[in-house]
Amino acid sequence: MDDPVNIALLQIMPAGSTWQNMEKGVRCCQQAKARGADIALFPEMWSSGYTIPHDAKKLDGLVVPADGEFVTRFAALSAELEMAIGITFLEKSSRGPKNSICLFDRYGRLVYKYSKVHICDFGEPDDESVLCAGNEFPVAVLNTAKGDVKVGSMICYDREFPESARILMHKGAELLLVPNACPMEINRLSQLRGRAYEDMLAIATCNYPAPHPDCNGHSTLFDGVAYLPELSGSRDTCVLEADGSEGIFLARLDVAMLRAYRKREAQNLRNRRPELYGILAER
Repeated sequence: MDDPVNIALLQIMPAGSTWQNMEKGVRCCQQAKARGADIALFPEMWSSGYTIPHDAKKLDGLVVPADGEFVTRFAALSAELEMAIGITFLEKSSRGPKNSICLFDRYGRLVYKYSKVHICDFGEPDDESVLCAGNEFPVAVLNTAKGDVKVGSMICYDREFPESARILMHKGAELLLVPNACPMEINRLSQLRGRAYEDMLAIATCNYPAPHPDCNGHSTLFDGVAYLPELSGSRDTCVLEADGSEGIFLARLDVAMLRAYRKREAQNLRNRRPELYGILAER
């Protein structure tokens, strides 16, 4: 892969209803493609604008099935635009509502569906305790116009757990697409930088802009490449950090550089001591 992959972070405000969000999302994807995007990523739970009512009737009115009109509109759009789209939604499922992302490739094919594994059950009136948790971290090959790249996802709170990114790395992920809905202040940004550094992978995070409740923009791409042979010291792995405003932010990921770096730094995997890590899987 010689040319960088362009990732559009759709740091945008919800438009109101599910269907208004769908139409705004379509327009923003079209704008992203016009600017040269290979992948477009939405913030967390775009279908509802990260609204999670605890009233059962209101909640039922916001959920959308993974094979329903909202999601399939973006599958069709990805084929129309020849651009991968990571669309996020409050998913209707037989187990109960889920916080999910579907990634479609440039042919409109489903690459994977991922549901948030770590639920924000904080005992607060508007937390995620009414949602069901996902139970796996899928990784798949995404075909782009620039070539194939192995991708996986975390969703917001998942990044608080180092195991999430580590599992995805061990499954071969090179790029993590991370929808988000929270304040991205210095510690959370440092967390993403750390995950990219320790797992030698790229992390693209898309947040809601201010003044969306409890959000402040600062969508980012960290490429995970800490050292280059031609540099005497370390380099800044932050490729892009948006400000707090609404907008479409385009980040360029040099996948070839990342792959060469992972090959040079292979000792980081060879020197692991997994026989000592068993406590990490204990309750």
